[in-house]
Amino acid sequence: MDPKNQRVKLNDGHFIPALGFGTGAPPEVPKSEAVEVTKFAIEAGFRHIDSAHAYQNEEQVGQAIRSKIADGTVKREDIFYTSKVWSTSLRPELVQPALEKSLKDLQLDYVDLYIIHQPVALMPGEAIFPTDENGKPIFDSVDLCRTWEALEKCKDAGLTKSIGVSNFNHKQLEKILNKPGLKYKPVCNQVECHPYLNQSKLLEFCKSHDIVLVAYGALGAQRTLQWVNPNLPFLLEDPVLSAIAKKHKQTPALVALRYQIQRGVVVLAKSYNRKRIKENIQVFDFELTPEEMKAIEGLNSNIRYYDLQHFVDHPEYPYSEEY
Repeated sequence: MDPKNQRVKLNDGHFIPALGFGTGAPPEVPKSEAVEVTKFAIEAGFRHIDSAHAYQNEEQVGQAIRSKIADGTVKREDIFYTSKVWSTSLRPELVQPALEKSLKDLQLDYVDLYIIHQPVALMPGEAIFPTDENGKPIFDSVDLCRTWEALEKCKDAGLTKSIGVSNFNHKQLEKILNKPGLKYKPVCNQVECHPYLNQSKLLEFCKSHDIVLVAYGALGAQRTLQWVNPNLPFLLEDPVLSAIAKKHKQTPALVALRYQIQRGVVVLAKSYNRKRIKENIQVFDFELTPEEMKAIEGLNSNIRYYDLQHFVDHPEYPYSEEY
């Protein structure tokens, strides 16, 4: 199947490709690598590219997209590009300048989706993670409804086609949905989501409000990442996923991605390994049975690899709520 055509309709009428390429990488990966793997992902058939100011690679990702437009592989409108406003720019007056900075780095005229990276506001400034002399994060206090109004203005200005959020719990989403004078609903909530944390309650909530759930960490997490608890079980070694994969002659990673697509979740596949990038696009070549979906559903154990633990003392820390 042609992955370019597997798209999900957003509540503002735009369409998002069901499979996306995640560009975030650990700091030890050279930035130049982002150019090469993003180009490779586009060549392999990915049309949805997910990045963020905080990944500090938008210059390289933009370069890759523009080079694939220049050589005729794609047109700009074939690419769905997501950026995110980082925590240090959540004050309303900082949102549009942050998006303009991303566009300047990308050298693009607009992004397809601009989302609030996470609800915890940090002290404005150059540092991605501002910390005090004890290494504790320096928090900021922002009304997220005002931040949202600034995103609405970015959409009206044509700098982004769609706007959404990331790492919000249902109460934080509700706050925006119930905001007096709401002009646009969030089109999505991008959250960690995989068979060990299947987010079924949040997914149900989002579906009931016509908000698309976008899954990151869909393959679990690499053990090496500094902010991931190394004692957690490794998702891709799960015996249930392995058995289903074997039956379909696919990899456990593909089974984990396919699971999301079949439940109406847009899924990001993050890999800097060319063989696996090519493999991940094959998610449209097979289908899981209802029994297999049920078996995967049964793996849910609320294991969160990315728990934002260092932000736990912030009043907007999202994971104190059940969902």
